[in-house]
Amino acid sequence: MKLHRGDNVIIISGKDRGRTGTVTRALPASEQVIIDGLNMRKRHRRPRRANEKGQIVDLAHPIHISNVMLVDPKTGKPTRVGYRMEGGKKIRFAKKSGAALI
Repeated sequence: MKLHRGDNVIIISGKDRGRTGTVTRALPASEQVIIDGLNMRKRHRRPRRANEKGQIVDLAHPIHISNVMLVDPKTGKPTRVGYRMEGGKKIRFAKKSGAALI
């Protein structure tokens, strides 16, 4: 999977299209990512103790990686991710500008 935790991404389709955020969790088995503060859903929580109240909590839900693109660190625009060898190590780079991704 080409997107990792900490990557800055932009959503290219769906209700949050055009918004950017940081990947907080990558789920490679289902090819999804969770982006901080985006793709939010309401979750109803039951009270756990006798004196506690139930509540409605906003949670970030996974979004498929085909609906997000990495933000190029040089230009700030969406870009694809490529791989190349530098000094015997495989590194990721932005296809648009060629900038290495950390």
